[in-house]
Amino acid sequence: MTKLIKNIGQLLQVRDNTTALRGKEMHQLPLIENAYLVIDNGIISDFGHMSELPSIEAEITDANGRIVMPMWTDSHTHLVFAASRAGEFVDKINGLTYEEIAKRGGGILNSAKKMAEISEDKLYEKSAGLLKEVIKYGTGAIEIKSGYGLSLEAELKMLRVIKQLKQNFSIPIKATFLGAHAVPEIYKNDKRSYIDLIINEMIPAIAHDNLADYIDVFCELDYFTTKETDRILQAGVRYGLKPKVHVNQFNSIGGVEVAVKHHAVSVDHLEVMTEADFDILEHSNTIATALPACSFFLDIPYAPVKQMIDQNIAVALATDFNPGSTPSFNMNFVVSLACIKQKLTPEQAINAATLNAAAALELANEMGSITRGKKARLMMLKNFIKDYKEIPYYFATNPVDKIFF
Repeated sequence: MTKLIKNIGQLLQVRDNTTALRGKEMHQLPLIENAYLVIDNGIISDFGHMSELPSIEAEITDANGRIVMPMWTDSHTHLVFAASRAGEFVDKINGLTYEEIAKRGGGILNSAKKMAEISEDKLYEKSAGLLKEVIKYGTGAIEIKSGYGLSLEAELKMLRVIKQLKQNFSIPIKATFLGAHAVPEIYKNDKRSYIDLIINEMIPAIAHDNLADYIDVFCELDYFTTKETDRILQAGVRYGLKPKVHVNQFNSIGGVEVAVKHHAVSVDHLEVMTEADFDILEHSNTIATALPACSFFLDIPYAPVKQMIDQNIAVALATDFNPGSTPSFNMNFVVSLACIKQKLTPEQAINAATLNAAAALELANEMGSITRGKKARLMMLKNFIKDYKEIPYYFATNPVDKIFF
């Protein structure tokens, strides 16, 4: 079936490029004003200025001056979880830090307890409901991590639910195994045995059932050291799982170096950076993914993405949607925060949340830009947004009017 979108006010992110943008490239957001776009069987086949519109038979959508652009890619989420942690939200209001809540049995261990108690069917039902809402806000591809199981049975349950989501939803979904998210209570005095369980039982079982695309580790003080991270990533790579790693959220302890050593697709968080971290990323193909909504919710520093861009590092944005530190799946808000708090320009933020975010899921060849031959994962924005600079300006809103798959 051929579809035509005509009278597009601004057709955003028009590129031939299918690789992550760096440095000065991030300043540019190519567009066509008063444009048309043709979709053939779900693929972008043509676009241009309305004055060049060819005569074709098609199902027509009149944009009436509205913006059309690629959907967001959310390359870092924990969307599959059993229950909220609203009680910890109140604890935080009352002055407890994220680390203090975790040491009291809250945080990841709290989510793991609830994960063990929920049935797989109920977990899928909850997760599918959330994913439907995520898509309404313009997310057209997503990564989902495990990591709230912390046992072989519960981690496999989470990953089976993600696999079921992949089968039942039309957007690309990538699964990441994050068994090394925290050390479960029963192993608190024997972390090495838990790491052995991850390496010798979890990873082989996950690979056997083809349940994950990536492997992740929370490389942080009081969680997993660089040596432990190195060992876990090495085991995952042996089974075909590419690294996407939590690093530098609260401390820089060498996680960036370890992740890049294993050719990580991305390193995520990066709120605390050293000059050595910048240098390592500048000379790598690893994408630096910032999670500003996490910084907003926890009231911690924001990743210095402006400096990263200045140092020619490929930067992406994602939500970090999870029940503890970022209970928001709104990529539009993430783009706004990147502009307001991290001082990215609208062009830089939109690039980071579309093409570069797609690259952080190895999807840049099929989405993230208006490019002939790419899949038409597009969104048309609401009429009150007349210019792309108004996307981050109208913060915490949902600007999406219509979605095209």
